[in-house]
Amino acid sequence: MGPRKNFVPSENKYMNNQLPFSELTAISPLDGRYRSKVQDLAPFVSEYALIKFRIEIEIKYLLALSEAGVTREFTNEEKQKLQELIDMSFNDIKKVKEIEAETRHDVKAMERTLRAHLENTSLKDQLEMIHFGLTSEDVNNLSYRLILKRGTEQIIPAVEEIISSLSKWAEAYKETPMLARTHGQAAVPTTIGKEMVNFAVRLHRQIVKLKKQKLTGKLNGAVGNFNALSFVYPNIDWLEFSEKFVSSLGFEPNLITTQINQYDDVVEYLQNIQRINSILIDFDQDMWRYVSDEWFVQVAKKGEVGSSTMPQKVNPIDFENSEGNLGIANGLIESLSRKLLISRLQRDLSDSTTIRNYGIILGYSLVAYKSTTTGIGRVSPNVDKIKNSLNKDWTILTEGVQTHLRKSKANDPYSLISSLSRGEKVDEQKWEEWINNLSISDEDKKQLSELTPEKYIGLAVKLTEKALEELK
Repeated sequence: MGPRKNFVPSENKYMNNQLPFSELTAISPLDGRYRSKVQDLAPFVSEYALIKFRIEIEIKYLLALSEAGVTREFTNEEKQKLQELIDMSFNDIKKVKEIEAETRHDVKAMERTLRAHLENTSLKDQLEMIHFGLTSEDVNNLSYRLILKRGTEQIIPAVEEIISSLSKWAEAYKETPMLARTHGQAAVPTTIGKEMVNFAVRLHRQIVKLKKQKLTGKLNGAVGNFNALSFVYPNIDWLEFSEKFVSSLGFEPNLITTQINQYDDVVEYLQNIQRINSILIDFDQDMWRYVSDEWFVQVAKKGEVGSSTMPQKVNPIDFENSEGNLGIANGLIESLSRKLLISRLQRDLSDSTTIRNYGIILGYSLVAYKSTTTGIGRVSPNVDKIKNSLNKDWTILTEGVQTHLRKSKANDPYSLISSLSRGEKVDEQKWEEWINNLSISDEDKKQLSELTPEKYIGLAVKLTEKALEELK
């Protein structure tokens, strides 16, 4: 039966697509599904944060002009008033957006808001000194770098928590033998602790670099030459002023620029985060394989569902979630790394919309870090399974055997061992028979017969302990 004629659907106030904004209707998963995981980032990487940091730059700039003698000296009460504006209320910052709807210029909207706050105070004579001699990029390059710097400071503890968890695993399982695999094939033994501490050290070294890495800042006018400032106040040392002001914000002064502060430093900074993310993708994929092989077992929590149709499943979803979100973050970093190093002539505006995604990069990274931490907390080594896999095939000892025979001056031991072991599966009994049938001295046979997969771990324990010392 076809549709009824003249059918009128029931009234639905959302038919015009005007859904109320909420975590349920957010377009971005960061502001929707993952909001609870990233909400602590909002004060540092949001539009609110950008406006707030711009206000901070403008206020500190006005105070610096006073200290340099460009404007009159401010009273303590006036300085206090200006400092209070740095912590402008959420509702006042919302008004900046309302003004921007009229001006269609975000920095000018912020400037007008500051003027409104000062016009009925003793600082009303300083209204024209707000944003004096600056271009918007002088404020923006500093504000966006504050977003990147302060936002990163919020996500670093999440990486350090992963490092801490891996270090605990390393300490607990530094002597627990495990089969290492190269090219996906059985290689030689290692230990669980050694493999975990490898990732901890890699992450730690990148975090140290990230903390030390300095972003730059510029305050030098429309095309980087202090044209207006030096013309109006030729007796002021604007180079020194700029260096002092930028340094006060924790940035390295960059005097040689076009209108924009070139993004070389930002790209280098983001690529440091990208390396951290890539190391974690490596870890997530290894853990996924360990879980698949049942070398690590997952905790099955009551009430949770692993599959809509296969009740028995407990999936490694936290490591998978982490891997996926790290890929998104790294994809954005790659895009920005290509884009931001290029600017037409003294500037074009195509960078403006791309750098608004700093928070997205940090947000997806943070979601991933938290997922990895959750994944670590829900798995543990299946020591019996790992031991069985390790002892399944004793040909993993042939590296040690042929190396020992080389020391004993045996004739072409590599070819000898290869002809007997390549592609073969050898258990403990067959291994002993094989050793006894080698044309070697009784002393060599005795040494080799004492070798087992669980003993053949080299300096793994010592290396793990050395790595743990570095982490401490």
